Amino acid sequence: MTTHKTVSVLSPYDNQLIKELPLATEQELEDAISLAHEHFIERDKWLAPHERTAILQRTIDIMKSRIPELTEIAAQEGGKPYMDSLAEVERAINGVQLAMEHIAQIKGEQIPMGLTPASDNRIAYTFKEPIGVVSSISAFNHPLNLTIHQTVPAIAVGAPVIIKPSLTTPLSCLAFIDILYEAGLPKGWCQAVLCNRDIAEQLVTDQRVSYLSFIGSAKVGWQLRSKLSDGAHCALEHGGAAPVIVEPDADIDEMMPALLKGGFYHAGQVCVSVQRVFVHETLCDTVANTLAEMAKELIVGDPLDKQTQVGPLILPREVDRVHDWVTEAISAGAQCLCGGQRISESCYEPTVLLNPPENVRVSTQEIFGPVVCIYSYTDRDKAIQQANSLDYAFQAAVYTKDLNVALDTVNRLNASAVMVNDHTAFRVDWMPFGGRNSSGMGVGGIQYSMHEMMLDKMMVIKH
Repeated sequence: MTTHKTVSVLSPYDNQLIKELPLATEQELEDAISLAHEHFIERDKWLAPHERTAILQRTIDIMKSRIPELTEIAAQEGGKPYMDSLAEVERAINGVQLAMEHIAQIKGEQIPMGLTPASDNRIAYTFKEPIGVVSSISAFNHPLNLTIHQTVPAIAVGAPVIIKPSLTTPLSCLAFIDILYEAGLPKGWCQAVLCNRDIAEQLVTDQRVSYLSFIGSAKVGWQLRSKLSDGAHCALEHGGAAPVIVEPDADIDEMMPALLKGGFYHAGQVCVSVQRVFVHETLCDTVANTLAEMAKELIVGDPLDKQTQVGPLILPREVDRVHDWVTEAISAGAQCLCGGQRISESCYEPTVLLNPPENVRVSTQEIFGPVVCIYSYTDRDKAIQQANSLDYAFQAAVYTKDLNVALDTVNRLNASAVMVNDHTAFRVDWMPFGGRNSSGMGVGGIQYSMHEMMLDKMMVIKH
């Protein structure tokens, strides 16, 4: 009899045990990969588009009937405040809807023939096929919605998928997989595997895996990419240190609530959180002090309390890390306008730092905590240069009423997306989403992931 190791799923807010779960053994992971691969190579087992559509529609119906339950699971295990977790669940349902609708858009094209004598009397066209077994390794910060993004596109195109959720937040993923099965999806098309990193590496290196979807740290992501088997594709979504350029003509009244939300949503544990705000010197003190006053009013605490606006960090060691970085910045000359202290083992004060030096960690690395840094500038060119100085390149923003300045800034910021008069964390799930440079490769977004999980096949008919 095999004795399973277990993982304790703890509430990040009070460290209370939510559930103890068994970890998969090496053999169980092998069984999962074998089952997925069998479903792919045995074409008689492939689900027709109408079958996939029907399963996803039933999935949507079940999810809609369980919104409170799914919201509580996500809030309890992930620490995102209840109202934000509710928004995540609703967004996840919409993600399934998007994938289902795009099944009807899977199509190829006709390739011209007869353009040379050698191509006479031929008709050619392409069509799409699933890429093969998809391996998804997920992160903690959006436990349900990331599961949707890393499984449903594969299901929609007919690719079997295995997902390894974060061991800190696996319950939302497991709840969703159960819903898929309840909706009629055969097990081989989507499986969740809870395992340690040493065993999980097989999800990357196995030659039967054709596509890796990874969300997590750049260090781990690039290492995993180097271990993929020949021919395997991948999409890597890492972090960033999102910059915002604020010009003198920015509408402060509209901007401030957006900066507050973009910086402190989910306690800053978002890969495109507002982190570095470069404000023209004529507005800098006003913006910095106003943001600090607003941040002081944020309600920090229990994510299950519907009044809470900022929840805990995922682990106590992350509170320690954030505090070390903030302390370093203050010691080096940054002015702490608010926050800068632990509230508890799990929560950290929303913090606004003014003019931290360029070489401290809050200025050079992704904070992934409730900290926003504000820098004064006199020359927009230099502000853009500083914004582009890091190897991260994900989403960015500019605030201005001048269209020419906006377009010029958009063109010059090194980012995969630039928001004009909105915060850097804006996202809807039908838009392309992915980082450049160290921030990742490949394109997320429901239909974009579907496209990446398919290959073109061409048929040429001689007549």
